[in-house]
Amino acid sequence: MGLSAEDWQAIRLTLRLAGLVTAILLVIGTPLAWWLARSRARWTGVIGAVVALPLVLPPSVLGFYLLLALGPEGPLGRLTQALGLGLLPFSFAGLLIASVLYSLPFMVQPLQAAFEAIGERPLEVAATLRATPLDAFLTVAVPLAWRGFLTAAILTFAHTVGEFGVVLMIGGNLPGVTRVASVQIYDYVEALAYGDAHRLALVLLVFSFLVLLALQVWRQPAGRR
Repeated sequence: MGLSAEDWQAIRLTLRLAGLVTAILLVIGTPLAWWLARSRARWTGVIGAVVALPLVLPPSVLGFYLLLALGPEGPLGRLTQALGLGLLPFSFAGLLIASVLYSLPFMVQPLQAAFEAIGERPLEVAATLRATPLDAFLTVAVPLAWRGFLTAAILTFAHTVGEFGVVLMIGGNLPGVTRVASVQIYDYVEALAYGDAHRLALVLLVFSFLVLLALQVWRQPAGRR
């Protein structure tokens, strides 16, 4: 017996969420990682710690505070209501915001490491050729850091696919709206439908393994590959 229609719906929603989160974080995380790699400001460490916070913070804690902030009495909730957007908890938009925040370090940290590995010399050479900072970034830093971009995108996508705690607290369990694959598995386990849970969990297990395998292959030098 294969996957059910509800399973495929949850998988499609999961892939849509992961794709959007990855695209948004590429836009947001790239300048943030560049600034963290290049800045000499004294509070750079504070910003870096805030970015890395989801790595050590329990998902339920992050989800709880996001729920308060986005709720009817929270500052963001009041703002979205004033703008006519309604409340974001238990909606795909709220789920997207929570996932972006929770996956932020998986995008920023690989990019920051890649930018730091470039060093000063290539950028100094570009400056001597009268390249503007933006030109140097686009034509020198980005091409040299392409492995970092690939690593960051893969890790962000895979991490979003595997999210559960933040997803459940902010998105809830609405079929076709916020019920992603991890929540679907949770539902099966609660209903003691272990066979259904096993089939869907196996799909995510194989997917995660293949993603990490591809990442390991890309990280190896060309000769070893």
